[in-house]
Order: sequence, then structure tokens, then C-alpha cells
Amino acid sequence: MRKIDRYVMSTVGAAIFLVMLVVLSLDLIFAFIAELEDTRNDYQTFEALLYVLLTLPRRIYEYLPLGAFMGCLVGLGTMASSSELTVIRAAGVSVKRIVWSAMKPALLVVLLGVVIGEYVAPPSERLAQSQKAVALGAGGNVASASGIWHREGDTFIHLNAVQPNGVLHGVSLFRFNDERWLVSASFAERGIYLGDHWQLQNMTTTKLSETETSREKKGSVRWESGLSPEVLSVLIVDAEDLSIQGLYTYASYLDEQGLNAANYWLAFWKKVLMPLGTAVMVIVAISFVFGPLRSVTMGFRVFTGLIVGLLFKYMQDLLGPMSVVFGFNPAIAILLPIAISAVAGALLMRRAG
Repeated sequence: MRKIDRYVMSTVGAAIFLVMLVVLSLDLIFAFIAELEDTRNDYQTFEALLYVLLTLPRRIYEYLPLGAFMGCLVGLGTMASSSELTVIRAAGVSVKRIVWSAMKPALLVVLLGVVIGEYVAPPSERLAQSQKAVALGAGGNVASASGIWHREGDTFIHLNAVQPNGVLHGVSLFRFNDERWLVSASFAERGIYLGDHWQLQNMTTTKLSETETSREKKGSVRWESGLSPEVLSVLIVDAEDLSIQGLYTYASYLDEQGLNAANYWLAFWKKVLMPLGTAVMVIVAISFVFGPLRSVTMGFRVFTGLIVGLLFKYMQDLLGPMSVVFGFNPAIAILLPIAISAVAGALLMRRAG
């Protein structure tokens, strides 16, 4: 029996690895081609290649659920097509035992995804984004199209680039009065964190009033702000690319500031429930092999798997923004597709058993 368990595990594990290899290879090639279109200033071919490689952990994390789902579907489907599953069941091995053997490599993938998403992908993504922004000349552009926005009190802040060592490039500060009129606009080429405040360098401030406009240049200015390098390290990347701890910290910070944190809470619950969602989708894949896709061709099995995976993803992508717009709990938006898939998988498995 142990030999059968190991055989099922190795077959499913190899299929998961093959799916991940194919998907990641295609994604990296297309990503590198897309980055070549952005080459300018100091951001050239080598920098584009380095950027793509630094974003590899994030890409692995994004495709692990698909890899686990399609790997189980392809691995067990291959065994079903060659009648190996029929022979194994005829030898007295229960469906539950086969399912558990197939789940083991998938659970390992889930564990790997949690580690990568929490400890590897966020720092590598921050480094990739900051290096790209600096290479594109972030320090010389006023409020470039890239970068991050933040509001603190009556001041809107735009940062072209944030380096992990606590150095800002291209700091724009727009201060408004109570009537929402712009009263001053400042731009500093660099900002350095000195423990309890920021030191802005090469700063130019334009003050506006109803009658006149004045401009003032200063070499160095002290800037008091509640933003720390730790908080900014969260801001520099998209919410979906942050760690669970980073999402919780920054979403709580936004709530304390009275700002909208819905997108960050949505990303938080999506990451927290990702292992559960992956496990459920693996069960659905296994139920397909033992149920309606038991005797179809491999091409049709892969096509069906892609359709089901896309439906699951689109359900979460649709319900997630709806939770932000209509204000209901984002955990519900993530849990609902998982619950529907779990019920469907359980019904199919019950029929197969």
C-alpha cells in the first residue's frame, strides 16, 4: 500500500512541477518582452532582466494555486486514462486513500505558497519596484505616473520611489486649506529617514494665494511625518503582493487615520484564505477525475480544468470589488466561491465513492 501511496504522490507532484514550469516559463518570457518596452534612462536590458527575476517569487506565489489544481487534474487524469486508478481500486485501495495520497503534494504546495507569500515575495517585490523606479529617474520627476500616493492630514504626498533602506526619491507634497484650495506645492529630490523624522534634500516650494505666487528653494528641510520606512515598505507594492502581517499592519494604520482600507482588508482575507481555497480546488480536481472526467481525453480534461479555474478566479475578482463598493465584509467575498466549490467537490466525490 505504501508503494501505491508513493506512486500517486510522485505522479501528482511531477504533474504539479511540470504545470508550474510551463506556466512560469511563458509568463517570464512575456514579462521580459513587456519590460523591454519601458527601457529608458538607466533602465536597460540587464535591469529589465533583473527586475523580472526579482519578481519571480511573486509570480510563483500567484501561480501555485493553479499549479496545484491543474497538477492534480493532469496527474490523476493520466493515471485514469491508463486505467491505473481502476487497477488500484480493484486492489482494494479506497477512494479516500487515493484522495489523501494526491492531496499530500498539493498541501506541500500550499505550505510553500504561504512561506513564499509571507517571507520571500514581499521583500523581493519591494526591491524590484524601487530599483526600477530609481533607474527610470525617479529623483528628477515631479509626481511621475508611477510611484505611490498617500494622504496625511491636509497634505497629499506622492513618492516616485521608496528604497528599502529608508531613502525616498522624488517627494511631492501638496497642502490644501479647509476650503480644499491648494496653498503650497513642494518637491524634493531625495528624503532620508533619521530615526524620528525625514530630511528632505534639494527642496523647492511654491506657495499660492489669491493674489500672488512665490517660489522658494532650500537645500535641506526637516519633515515631520507619521510615515516610517516600515509603513512605506508596505505602500511601495500592490496590496496583493504584501505579506499577511504587512497587510494587517497597514490596514489598521489606515483605519486609525480615518482612511479607506477596504482594498487592503480584501487583499488580507484573500491571502489568509488562499490555502483553504487551494485545498478546495484540489478536491474539485480530484472529484472531476473520479467523476465526470473519468474517461475523457487529456486535452478535454485540461480545457475543463482551465474553465473551472477561471470561473473560480473570476468569481473572487467580481465579488471582491463588490465588497469594496457596497461595504460588506470582504471575507464573505472570498469565502463564497470557496464554499460553492467545496459543496460541488463534495457532491461529486460522494457520487464517485
